[in-house]
Amino acid sequence: MNCCKPYKDFGDFLQSIFPFKVQKISINAGFTCPNRDGTKGRGGCTYCNNQTFSPQYAANEKSVSQQLEEGIRFFSYKYPQMKYIAYFQAYTNTYDSLENLLAKYTEALNHPGVVGLIIGTRPDCMPDELLEALQTISQKYFLLIEYGIESTNNETLQLINRGHTYEEAVETIQRTHDRGILCGVHLILGLPGESREMILSHAVKISQLPVTTVKLHQLQLIRNTMMVKQLKEHPELFHLYEPDEYIDLCIDFMERLHPDFVLERFVSQSPKELLAVPGWGLKNYEFTAKVNKRIKERATYQGKLFQN
Repeated sequence: MNCCKPYKDFGDFLQSIFPFKVQKISINAGFTCPNRDGTKGRGGCTYCNNQTFSPQYAANEKSVSQQLEEGIRFFSYKYPQMKYIAYFQAYTNTYDSLENLLAKYTEALNHPGVVGLIIGTRPDCMPDELLEALQTISQKYFLLIEYGIESTNNETLQLINRGHTYEEAVETIQRTHDRGILCGVHLILGLPGESREMILSHAVKISQLPVTTVKLHQLQLIRNTMMVKQLKEHPELFHLYEPDEYIDLCIDFMERLHPDFVLERFVSQSPKELLAVPGWGLKNYEFTAKVNKRIKERATYQGKLFQN
């Protein structure tokens, strides 16, 4: 835990690595997923509409370089000397031929001002030959592989049509760590069928893994997804958290989390026109301010209840 803050945040983490300001720029490189293209299934995860996660400047008809240029133009007006991390975000960014993947990553790294990569992917889409190539990249540039594990419960993963098990996530994270590559994990809090106790158990389980960063994301119900249909057919499976309740859930989660993990995010914000159930009407920074206020009220901190 940072001596001045109740949890380790991503901004401080980047400052500990880089001697200059760094900004992530989201890239949509035009990839798909194995449970969308028929390899494992069709339709993707039941909650998925990747349109909710990608900024307007990230569109897959644009090249990686063009997206970076537009992103840099968007951010550089305030900090002209800022450097950038290319964040391959949309869908599964390790799901293609090795040649095509490395071409996209290299295009990003060759862009002026780019100092590293964050690659979002699934734990069942990381072959050893790609890990070997990524190990080489990590020796020269900042590299973080962000694995969407979403839940540590296999029944939940099956219900949401995730297409992989938690055991696969554990094995892939360990293989990545063994290559000296930083790992992040992404979890959705509030998935159908998961009680508060089950959600908190995720913190305990992932705290045993060689992980650097953790992203939390409240469940958001997006129009035209299978999960909205599930909600109508089986509302008893869902508990839709209100902001104050979710704030306490995040803090309870944080208390059980390994104190060395970097807590990158508590929530995500999808465009309101895509939401099937109204959102909370809070910007991410507003929500984080409420979390920090509640942490202070509770006089607590990350790892308070962590047990090694």
